[in-house]
This record gives sequence, structure tokens and C-alpha cells, in this order.
Amino acid sequence: MSGQFRRNGKIWVRVFPDLPITAKPTEVRMGRGKGNPTGWIARVSTGQILFEMDGVTLANARQAATLAAHKPCSSTKFVQWS
Repeated sequence: MSGQFRRNGKIWVRVFPDLPITAKPTEVRMGRGKGNPTGWIARVSTGQILFEMDGVTLANARQAATLAAHKPCSSTKFVQWS
């Protein structure tokens, strides 16, 4: 999305990955604690705003939002504040 704006405007990401995903190596016996963190996830509820944009035209914002909507595997909606 930021490449679409060409350094004009601002983008705020409203979700933050704060939950660690842990995994133990294969062929390790049970017990001895949890395991090392392998990645991070963010909980996203229905209707939550993912990105905010400011300082760009409506056409550029719509085009950037459609490009960003292809990344998550869910349906997205474009909302404009007045």
C-alpha cells in the first residue's frame, strides 16, 4: 500500500501481532515445558478496522485498499470517514 502512495499520505496499521505461537521440535519427548516461539499472530474480530489512510486522494486510497484486500483470506470493506 505504501508503494501506491509514492511517499504521499500516511498509513496506520490498527492490528498488532501480540500472541506468540510456540512449537516443539519434532521427535522430542513429552514434558519439559512449552517450546520456543516460532511466530506471532493477531486476533482480528469481525468489523475491526485494519488500516487507516490519510493525506491521499480517494481514488488512490481505494486502489491501495483493493491491493491490500487480496492479502488476508477474508472479505474486506472500504469505509470512508467524513
